[in-house]
Amino acid sequence: MNFFTRLSSGLEKTRRGFIDNITGLFNGHKIDEELFEELEELLIQADVGVHTTMSLTEKLREKIEENNIESADELTKIFKDELSALLQDENEGLKLDSGLNIIMAVGINGAGKTTTIAKIASRFKNEDKKIIFAAGDTFRAAAVDQLKVWGDRLNINVISQNEGADAAAVVFDAIQSAKSKNVDLLIIDTAGRLHTQKNLMKELNKVYRVIKKEGDGSNLEVLLVLDATTGQNAISQAKLFNEAVDIDGIALTKLDGTAKGGIVIAVKNELGIPNKLIGVGESAEDLQDFHPAEFVKALFDS
Repeated sequence: MNFFTRLSSGLEKTRRGFIDNITGLFNGHKIDEELFEELEELLIQADVGVHTTMSLTEKLREKIEENNIESADELTKIFKDELSALLQDENEGLKLDSGLNIIMAVGINGAGKTTTIAKIASRFKNEDKKIIFAAGDTFRAAAVDQLKVWGDRLNINVISQNEGADAAAVVFDAIQSAKSKNVDLLIIDTAGRLHTQKNLMKELNKVYRVIKKEGDGSNLEVLLVLDATTGQNAISQAKLFNEAVDIDGIALTKLDGTAKGGIVIAVKNELGIPNKLIGVGESAEDLQDFHPAEFVKALFDS
């Protein structure tokens, strides 16, 4: 099964709960103010967010007026084009440069952070990259154990210390090890802290500063893992994490589990942070680089 097929299948709930309602609205309604009011309601219900919804409908109004749009097919096409435009970004996907690459994975417990780390590692392992894990979540012993299980499965060395150890010290050791062994990719797990816990966010910032200092000259990617099923709460999480560390991209997991896939649009438009990866299933192949055109096509093509 190619990824587009996986993507289309994984977005079935969103297609039925979001897109089908919109195309049904376009097909069964004349283009008037009432249509826009209903469209705004559908977009907000789908977690697109109020700000993005207003921006999107305003652009639709302009296009309709400019092109004298009257048919539902034409309106659907414009809607698809505007979605694609909102999601476009020059930095699509997750790429490795030459030399040492460091991925710092952040996010709250339950978002799928450690599983996402494993899937990323599996992908680059298949490209014959040399990889090390750093168990920077010293807050929970189970987190270190979970990462070690993945390390054993993938034959990847895990740099760790005892529960309660200084996470920054673990990361320091991991970076030194990665440099000495000419590693291609160091993936750092961090505590799945609640974004409302200020002390833990300060600790996260400390880890980030150590990475910036010791990994100077490396390609650093701070990846925020968000659970798509949390809806608009994901926006609040992202804003606060971005205050602690400069987030480079989003890995949006569990898209197959939500009928409100509009969160993909909200994340990009309201935060200005690109979607790098999306997950639409359990297997490693179900986590892939985010490509806006393919995503929008999969939303509309069953």
